[in-house]
Amino acid sequence: MKKNKPKYKLIIDAAVEVIAENGYHASQVSKIAKKAGVADGTIYLYFKNKEDILVSVFDEKMGQFIDQIITAINQKENANEKLLTLIQMHFSQLAEDHHLAIVTQLELRQSNIDLRLQINKVLKPYLSLIDSIIQEGIEQKLFRDDLNRKLVRQMIFGTLDETVTNWVMKEEKYDLVGLAPSVHALITNGLTVK
Repeated sequence: MKKNKPKYKLIIDAAVEVIAENGYHASQVSKIAKKAGVADGTIYLYFKNKEDILVSVFDEKMGQFIDQIITAINQKENANEKLLTLIQMHFSQLAEDHHLAIVTQLELRQSNIDLRLQINKVLKPYLSLIDSIIQEGIEQKLFRDDLNRKLVRQMIFGTLDETVTNWVMKEEKYDLVGLAPSVHALITNGLTVK
């Protein structure tokens, strides 16, 4: 499988850096190849085109991101703790990788409909993870049972996404990870049983 080959990972990491520094449209495949230390033609052994590279970057990084979050939340007792852990990890994983934060928050927002659909497909497992935490919170009677679950999921993801986007746009001038407890409190005060 291509994903397990060392050059694939080199190209993915190089693409994150090149796209973050130059923007998606100005990031030629040749720049990515040069940064990865491979011949231009090598890129096409792994990817169809630049769009495929962008979607693969997101797929690869999102897969790692979800795996790490699942491992961490499985060690938590209840949905409230799991949600806080998800928020903390969402923020910390992007705070730790400046280039990835720029790519996920700015460069993935493309006007190409086909590209957007592919990115949305990659995002589905993460949204399903949020759904499972909401469901568990309802079952544990920590969250209200009359919630519009799709709306709650959109609000949770949208809040995290917008918080990180704002942090990137403000040139990372404040402590993103430090916001996690406040964001968690804001979300859960709207979800908790009274």
